[in-house]
Amino acid sequence: MGNADRVLLAQAVEEARQGLAEGGIPIGAVLATDGVVLGAGHNKRIQLGSPIRHGETDALENAGRQPAAVYQRSTMYTTLSPCDMCTGAILLYGIPRVVIGENRTFVGAEDLLRSRGVEVVVVDDPTCVEMMERFIAEHPTLWNEDIGV
Repeated sequence: MGNADRVLLAQAVEEARQGLAEGGIPIGAVLATDGVVLGAGHNKRIQLGSPIRHGETDALENAGRQPAAVYQRSTMYTTLSPCDMCTGAILLYGIPRVVIGENRTFVGAEDLLRSRGVEVVVVDDPTCVEMMERFIAEHPTLWNEDIGV
């Protein structure tokens, strides 16, 4: 993981913090192509009353429509391992690389991503782990709702 990856993951962490400050679930994401941010976002399920606005889908929404060739050169940076829905979006748009802040608190569909040729980089970032562990401990009902339990 290079310096550009660290900077972009740090931006995803800031998105997660913003979501938490808004009363939401602290998961952030950044979609970047060639090191340039196309869209950043955070989980807004609570804020918008939306079943689909996870960090990754919010970043995609904020990136707007892009040609397939742009997605195919992109990296999705996310503070937490992508769930099945977000994994589906990554696969649908042919995003070839995902950098994950942590997967201790939740392991999403990483194996599916890998099986489809996506490069998956798990950073195990202590800030991401601590933020999610604290949120889960303080808000178990919201967390379980977010992961469909």
